[in-house]
Amino acid sequence: MRRAIVKYNNIKAGLLSEAENGEYHFTYDSDYMKNHPDLFITFQMPVSTQVYRSKRLFPFFDGLIPEGWLLNIASESWRINKNDRMGLLLSCCQNTIGAVSVHPINTKDEA
Repeated sequence: MRRAIVKYNNIKAGLLSEAENGEYHFTYDSDYMKNHPDLFITFQMPVSTQVYRSKRLFPFFDGLIPEGWLLNIASESWRINKNDRMGLLLSCCQNTIGAVSVHPINTKDEA
């Protein structure tokens, strides 16, 4: 399972994970819901206690991944298959242009 902390303006907004079966989950952080109930990540995922689930990487997060020549550079530099969308998201989206950033969680960091 690969997981990442999703931040909105450097505030922990939630957790994105890719399960072993390839399903994706996104859940908002409880503190974020309490303190920022109107600051949703995307219109399709309003702030809620529900777990958002998808068989494909959510379109909003997929849209954060570089395209074109920059995708080629990222894919070749980190040796990540262009179809490994979660891998690209975890490698390339810690410093995005917009308000949302994605930060990988290493299992060794959790111990």
